[in-house]
Amino acid sequence: MKKETVPHPDHSAHIKRLNRVRGQLDGIEKMITERRYCPDIIFQIRAAEKALKAVESEIMKTHIHGCVKTAVKSKDSKEISTKIDEIMYLVNK
Repeated sequence: MKKETVPHPDHSAHIKRLNRVRGQLDGIEKMITERRYCPDIIFQIRAAEKALKAVESEIMKTHIHGCVKTAVKSKDSKEISTKIDEIMYLVNK
């Protein structure tokens, strides 16, 4: 029996936020070039980090509610184990 392939979720909704982060990074580069005040640069770096973390969190949530849930429903112990290992790897890195 051929195993059904499940399409990966669409993450295109995050492109707008990633473009904003790209703009933040360009701004940080400009601040460094202009030799701006260190704490101001650090504040902007942290804002970009938080924005990336928010995207990461949303994609992780989608992965768990989609890919992992599908694996569990399949009752394929190898696939379930693979998904658990993926999650553990991502959480611990």
